[in-house]
Amino acid sequence: MNFRPPFLIMDKIKLALDWTPNINHIGFFVAQQKSFYAKESLEIDLLSPAEDDYSITPAKKVELGSADFALCPMESILSYRTKAKPFKLKAVAAIYQEDMSAIVCTKASGIISPKELDGKLYASYQARYEDELVKQMIINDGGKGAIKIAYPRKLGIWETLLNGDFDSTWVFINWEGVQAMGKDVELISFKMSDFGIPYSYSPVIATSEEQIKQHPEVCKKFLQATKQGFLFAAKNIMEAAGLLSEFTSEADSAIDIQAAIKVSGHAFGSESNWGKMTHANVERYLDWIYEKNLETLHVSVDDLISNNLLSDQ
Repeated sequence: MNFRPPFLIMDKIKLALDWTPNINHIGFFVAQQKSFYAKESLEIDLLSPAEDDYSITPAKKVELGSADFALCPMESILSYRTKAKPFKLKAVAAIYQEDMSAIVCTKASGIISPKELDGKLYASYQARYEDELVKQMIINDGGKGAIKIAYPRKLGIWETLLNGDFDSTWVFINWEGVQAMGKDVELISFKMSDFGIPYSYSPVIATSEEQIKQHPEVCKKFLQATKQGFLFAAKNIMEAAGLLSEFTSEADSAIDIQAAIKVSGHAFGSESNWGKMTHANVERYLDWIYEKNLETLHVSVDDLISNNLLSDQ
C-alpha cells in the first residue's frame, strides 16, 4: 500500500470530518474563518464524507494517508489498534467533556425504554462495536437484546427515523435533537451512561503516531487554533452560528444553530481543559468492553489517547 508522506505540504492539514458540517465541527469552521489557523501558519482542508458518500471512513482516510487528522468515536481508535493488521491511530483531543449522544426514538413510536426496543428495527452505522453496545443497553434495561438491525445509507439514517422506516438510531442530541425540536418532533432518548454503559469520548480528533512523532509542533498548533475556535463559538454564539451556517447542508439549513451552540457550549470545556481526556474515563470504557467480551486483544489507555499535544498540560 502506498502512503502519502505525513504533511506532504508541511503546514497544510487535511481533516476528515465524521459527518456533514454540524455543531461537532463548529470550532474548526470558526478557526478557519476567523484566521486562527492562519495565525499559526496553517492551511486547513476540511473533508466532508458527503464528498464520497461515506465510502471511506474518516479513520481509514488517515490510515490511507489521504487525511492527516480524523474525527471519530473512541471505539474507532480501539478498533484500529486491534484489527487484523493494526494501525497506530491515537486520539489527541476530545470535542466534548461529556457524552452528547443518545439512542433515540420518536415519541410517536410509543417506545419509552430501551427494553421495548426488542423486536424493533434499529438503523445502524455499522461501527465495529455499535450493535453490541445497543443490545447491551437493552439487556441492562431488562430486555433480551433481540433488536432487529439494518444498515441503511449512512448519511440518510436520520431521515429513516423521522419518516418512520426505522424505530431507533444513534444521534447527537445537540444537533439532530435540536433539529427535531424545530420540526416539532418529540424524541425519547436513552443515554448509554444511564443504563450502565460507561461510554467514552465521541468524537475525538485522531491522528497516527507517525504524524505525532514527525510533526509534533504542527500538531500542537493545529489543536491550539482549534481550541480557540470552539471556545470562541461558546462565547460568541450569534457570530459562530453565522459562520457555520455557510457550510451546513441543505438538509440542515433550518436547524437553529444558536440553539445547538447553547446546548453544546458547556461541554466544549474551558481554557484549561478543552480537548483533554482522562485515563479514568477511557479505562472504565476499556474495562467494560473486555468484561463483555466485545474485544479480546488488550491494549492500554496510553495506546489509545494522548494529551501531550494540548496546551496547559
